Amino acid sequence: MKITDVRTVLLTGPYSRDPYILAARPRRSAAFIEIHTDVGIVGIGETYAGYFFPESVPATVDFFAPILIGQSPDDVDELWERMYRAGNYWCRVGLGAAILNGIEAALWDLRGKLHGVPVWQLLGGRKHDRLPCYASGGPSNYPKDQLAAKLDFYLSLGFTGVKIATGSREKDGGWRMPLDPGEAADFEADKLAFARAHVGKDVRLMLDGHMGNNPRATWTLETAAAVMKAVEPYNLFFFEEPLHYTDPQGYAALCAGTPVPIAGGECLTAMYEWRVFAERDALDIGQPDAAWTGGMSEFMRVAAMMASRGRKIATHSAGAGGALMQNIHCAFACENTVICEVLPALGGLHLDIAGDSFRFERGDVLPPEAPGLGISLSDEIKNRYPFVPGSGEFNSVPGKILTN
Repeated sequence: MKITDVRTVLLTGPYSRDPYILAARPRRSAAFIEIHTDVGIVGIGETYAGYFFPESVPATVDFFAPILIGQSPDDVDELWERMYRAGNYWCRVGLGAAILNGIEAALWDLRGKLHGVPVWQLLGGRKHDRLPCYASGGPSNYPKDQLAAKLDFYLSLGFTGVKIATGSREKDGGWRMPLDPGEAADFEADKLAFARAHVGKDVRLMLDGHMGNNPRATWTLETAAAVMKAVEPYNLFFFEEPLHYTDPQGYAALCAGTPVPIAGGECLTAMYEWRVFAERDALDIGQPDAAWTGGMSEFMRVAAMMASRGRKIATHSAGAGGALMQNIHCAFACENTVICEVLPALGGLHLDIAGDSFRFERGDVLPPEAPGLGISLSDEIKNRYPFVPGSGEFNSVPGKILTN
């Protein structure tokens, strides 16, 4: 089998079927890479870069394509190494690494299809029979009757874990994010007291600070520490992104000073960025993303590095159907996975692509069984979700307003 072509597919569709997230983020884009062969088998992978800057993906894929065309897809790590060396100056971390991730995932999908086995088997074998997952609920909708309805909706879908966010999205569409230590501590403690009382003691409850988004509107270490102290009574499974990623020392101090498990890492690409946090024990639970971290093999290396420090991982997964399955395959191949992120009420860009490969049962995900990643991109799917330029995340600023 030889690779004959490498193509990019850009799609745009509804973010999900979750009415509480759709109110803030009605649609999303996604970027997929197809690797074609002379025997008709096609490997498919997704890069999470398609969610933020989809227009950047085709040119980057075209840059790497000559390295793959004419080659056998069987040695994924060697092909990744060649691409990595070719883009050494600009793909060690960041956008280049994230796009390389999608290409590498397509190679793993191709190899799995060639050998008739799921990708988790190629990554080292299945380490779990099933894994708990949580509903990633985005903003905390206020007033509290809206927050209660949101929590009830996720539990009605069968989830036994729920993540909500710091601050609040008000009924009029405005946002509130207290930054003062005392105000933030009181606000989050009040929210979690309400949420814990509403869902009961057995539901895994998580809080996402989203402090990686804007270095000018983020908590200080003083504020984060005050919040951690205030939320200790509510048995959080983890507290995600309480600080900006430019402050690994702050993360380390926070981890050392609170019993609340500190999670993060969704913004980090490649071992070089992860090592800065791992070697400082700056995260209790790492959140690598198998559509962003630089490759599925790189995900496995990050997980192993975290395990060597006695740390766990919880997949980050906010891409479309390819990213969803890439993360699930990696999760099952890593011994230190404790939970998986799943967007509740998955939409067409998830379910039409993942199909029956995504298996959810009583709050858990089950190991995929289909060869490769178990995803598909038919012409019907491509026609159903035509790409809309300019549809991206994350932060609009004067002069650059992103549509959603």
